[in-house]
Amino acid sequence: MPEQTDFAALIAGHHTAIEMINAGDSGLPVLTRLLREVQPALGAAGAAFVEFTPSGGRVIAASGGCEWTVGRPLSATDPAVVCLLTGPRIRQARIEHLDGQLTRELVGSGLTWMVVARAEIGGVTVGSLHVLYREGDAHRTDTRHTAVGYLATCIAHMYGDQHGLPVHGDGPVVAALADGLAVVDQGGTVRLWNPAAARLTGRPAAQALNEPLPFPLPHSGRALDHRLPDGRWLKINAGELPGTGQLRVVTFRDITDQQRRAHDRELFVAVTSHELRTPVTVIKGYADTLNEHWDSLTEADRRQAAQIIGQRANDLARLVDRLLATTAETGPGVEPSVPFDLAAALRAAADNLPGEVRRRLRLDLPGDLPTACGHQQSLTTVLTELSTNAVKYSAPDSPIEVSADADGQTIAFRVADRGIGIRPEHVERAFDRFWQGESGDRRRYPGAGLGLYLVRQLVEQQNGWVSLRPRVGGGTVAEVRLPRG
Repeated sequence: MPEQTDFAALIAGHHTAIEMINAGDSGLPVLTRLLREVQPALGAAGAAFVEFTPSGGRVIAASGGCEWTVGRPLSATDPAVVCLLTGPRIRQARIEHLDGQLTRELVGSGLTWMVVARAEIGGVTVGSLHVLYREGDAHRTDTRHTAVGYLATCIAHMYGDQHGLPVHGDGPVVAALADGLAVVDQGGTVRLWNPAAARLTGRPAAQALNEPLPFPLPHSGRALDHRLPDGRWLKINAGELPGTGQLRVVTFRDITDQQRRAHDRELFVAVTSHELRTPVTVIKGYADTLNEHWDSLTEADRRQAAQIIGQRANDLARLVDRLLATTAETGPGVEPSVPFDLAAALRAAADNLPGEVRRRLRLDLPGDLPTACGHQQSLTTVLTELSTNAVKYSAPDSPIEVSADADGQTIAFRVADRGIGIRPEHVERAFDRFWQGESGDRRRYPGAGLGLYLVRQLVEQQNGWVSLRPRVGGGTVAEVRLPRG
């Protein structure tokens, strides 16, 4: 059978991605569009890109028959991950020969082999491109390997440009791509200025070379935190350049996020104490009213007081769950997974939502959904956090839509809103503890930044995964995928 690689379509797909970049798009939208364009050109059934950090990988973009893997984590110790990160940069593999949970699910969905290429910058692996095929697809690989390797290199350049990628904002991989580098002489005059230095300071090489260093120079072997005029923070390190006796090398990186996280932790303590005090004060007030004025209250007043106490107790329980999630990386204790009716569990969880959230919820759940495998009792917490988050970031009275479906390997439900939306570069950071997209306007969007972190902990304990994406037309879609029962 002839090889199914359409190079005209491949070039056209790459050209589409370049046009998007030239038009100002970046990051995940460009990467996702590139996969969707080049997958059919390569005669493939699916394509996916995995981004790596020191702790492992996560599927950040996918198309075709493996689109359902978006958001799926991969352990750094997974045999399939270890195999793909070692050996030749480009290779072809039978998927069933790679031991791992995800590979078994891929085989179960009919995908049997793949061509994979690592995306590398200066020897640092930032991710891997996987092009997947079914059993009957052509196996001749020479030009296909070249094409997949070329595309992986193009994606690596997107990381090097630092426009919306990587989606994970920490780790040595990011530092290796983002560090500014300068070489200065004894008088502090700049003799070398790399592109990252220009980007970090806003000062191109033409303006920096042969001029004094635009920030303080720490003593050799010491580090210095310095705030730029625009409010960003740099961590600056300096040392003698070996063999020169006169030149010093200066490296610096943007630590604004770390500084912000330290501030966020302080703010978290203040916000949490306030959020604890509010429901406790209300509960105590209504309980005292019932205790001291029971006989003088009408039956309707008593019922209303009891209802408010119940609602505030639920608020308090959810906050305690969030606080428990911050005490350990593993989150709440792991329970055994069992089959359960996802549609029934979602309906029951919806009934337990706060009234203002429940009124806006619109359920669209098929009657023939297969069973899911996981912890049914956690669905109340997961749905509560996702739906209250949707309510917080969308207009009053706009609907919050909950839908569900299944494929051969997973069963999924989605919570979608028509709110302010989420920027593509924030779809992973939103799951960090204490992180809030609108950190500059906390009075408008209050909270401690723990809800989505808790959701990810709960879902991944059930061998599932959760992801966010911007909604077409505005808003955000949160998608949870669990194994089928």
